[in-house]
Amino acid sequence: QVQLVESGGGLVQPGGSLRLSCAASGSIFKITAMGWYRQAPGKERELVATITTGGTTNLATSVKGRFTISRDNTKNMVYLQMNSLKPEDTAVYFCWTQTVAAGIFNYYWGQGTQVTVSS
Repeated sequence: QVQLVESGGGLVQPGGSLRLSCAASGSIFKITAMGWYRQAPGKERELVATITTGGTTNLATSVKGRFTISRDNTKNMVYLQMNSLKPEDTAVYFCWTQTVAAGIFNYYWGQGTQVTVSS
């Protein structure tokens, strides 16, 4: 089991910045990737960005050039730096992690943190 706790959401004006943080605990030695998804009202949850233990990143086209994902393996943390925020970035952002043990993949989610971009 892995527990994830997000922080850093809030209200920001268009063009502003926010930094989300996610702390992992529990069976962290099994983690192979971490990342962020988001879900806007009335829409499906979508991938924002992921990063592997080795540092390979994957970002959604809609956030490339504006968002940066990073992680600190020593602290079991993953971060999402969001710049040039747009109203369409408004959503609940969920931390996500993938673990592997004995060839079996498991996925865990945080409780979510609200990001609202509005003037």
